[in-house]
Amino acid sequence: MADVLIALLLLVGAFFGLVGSWGLVRLPQTMQRLHAPTKATTLGVGGVLLASMVYFGWVRGEWSIHELLITLFLFLTAPVSAFMLARAWLHRERGRRRATLPRPGASGVDWGVYQPPPEESGNGVEARR
Repeated sequence: MADVLIALLLLVGAFFGLVGSWGLVRLPQTMQRLHAPTKATTLGVGGVLLASMVYFGWVRGEWSIHELLITLFLFLTAPVSAFMLARAWLHRERGRRRATLPRPGASGVDWGVYQPPPEESGNGVEARR
């Protein structure tokens, strides 16, 4: 029974790792590529670590908390690092378009959310995004 559970956890971990890696390579935009490794790959590594916990606990009889601590640390730090990367990207994008974007704190401007530049008047062409 333990072997079946270990194999299942490894397959689930491998599937999520594959999906996260595929998303990192294939998704077109920076913010989309950030989503794949922080969500899917985190679940993939979590599945492999759970399989390791089951193996060492049930099969070898050596219970250890190391895998649980690694999993907890991973699940706590991945969203925070994704948030910080997203904020850095937003800051960089604002720097590139400083002339066309309103200043943070101006009426109707939310500083924490990327707002594309307004449409150009005159020829009807949207500003480059």
